[in-house]
Amino acid sequence: MSNWNEIAEPGTEERALLDGIDPARLPRHVAVIMDGNGRWARERQQPRVAGHRAGIDAVRETVETAARLGLDVLTLYAFSRENWKRPRAEVSTLMSLLKDYLRKELDTLQRHHIRLQVIGRIDDLPRAPRRELERAMEATRDNAGLLFCIALSYGGRTEIVDACRRAIRDGLDPDKLTDADLAARLYTAGQPDPDLLIRTSGELRVSNFLLWQIAYAEIWVTDTLWPDFRRRHLLTAIADYQRRDRRYGGLTDRNRSVDDAPAAVRG
Repeated sequence: MSNWNEIAEPGTEERALLDGIDPARLPRHVAVIMDGNGRWARERQQPRVAGHRAGIDAVRETVETAARLGLDVLTLYAFSRENWKRPRAEVSTLMSLLKDYLRKELDTLQRHHIRLQVIGRIDDLPRAPRRELERAMEATRDNAGLLFCIALSYGGRTEIVDACRRAIRDGLDPDKLTDADLAARLYTAGQPDPDLLIRTSGELRVSNFLLWQIAYAEIWVTDTLWPDFRRRHLLTAIADYQRRDRRYGGLTDRNRSVDDAPAAVRG
């Protein structure tokens, strides 16, 4: 909250959006499906990798804005398990961009007290970007601000299967297995579930992203392609989120108990 004055200049569209947001009702966890890099490049008659490079600016602005707003968690869907099927040159470029981003942005993460975490099968990644990720996570592990999660080599179904395997290895009685037991073995264990799921490029699907965690998340879709996504889009999504009458299996935000699901679905 102390950094809100740094988010937008007075008299701008962004400031008007910011002034309409209630700081007491921010989503704790915002998750984003970053889609549209390829389409952005195609519309400009450029190779797909140009869209991925352009998308770095959107990542930077979104992360910094989330940190200044005081969100607890921001999760970005950067690379799915299915993405390994893309052409080798494109995958190689994506891994190189990831490595470069971490090197260039580490100082920014530290300045904003952001803690970096990866969800997904990090062992699938090539050695160089994996080392860079491990270095950045170690360097930021004591930061107490925004938890910035990057979903890499991630799949929602794979995550649930991995959680089930952990439960079996831990010797849990299948007849006594609870939601909490499984949630404690997900990649996101200890995090609040997403309150708000944002998808760019206008596509109306969740693409195997956080399938367990978004059971009650509010969903906000924009036609904006990811490389064009900026601060005003994030603020618009949050403002829209705050206007919704959130429902939890029949209960609203006003009358649900602490035992109800931690995220919400639009009624």
